[in-house]
Amino acid sequence: MDEKLQNTEIQNNKEQHLDEETLFVVSQTFKALSDPTRIRILNLLCTDEHSVNDIAESLDLGQSTVSHQLRFLKNLRLVKYRREGTTLYYSKDDDHIMNLLMQAIEHATHN
Repeated sequence: MDEKLQNTEIQNNKEQHLDEETLFVVSQTFKALSDPTRIRILNLLCTDEHSVNDIAESLDLGQSTVSHQLRFLKNLRLVKYRREGTTLYYSKDDDHIMNLLMQAIEHATHN
């Protein structure tokens, strides 16, 4: 069988096996990446972990806005946190999505 035809068949089989939950998670992931504030937060977290206050200050956003967006991203497992005393430090939780984000940024800034 020719390789191109085989790849097409493999792709078609993958498409047929997407269940409703997978479709929902994928659409929510793209929804997360469609918001400028969430993109800014994820971009900041690509390099290092940051507290909510650090993120708010670095991006000139309100703490409640940052907390709300981080909760959304955490529910999608795009970010994770660790607690140190009363401070939560957030970091990236999914290199696949971060790579997708970096590729989208590179695409947008490419001349």
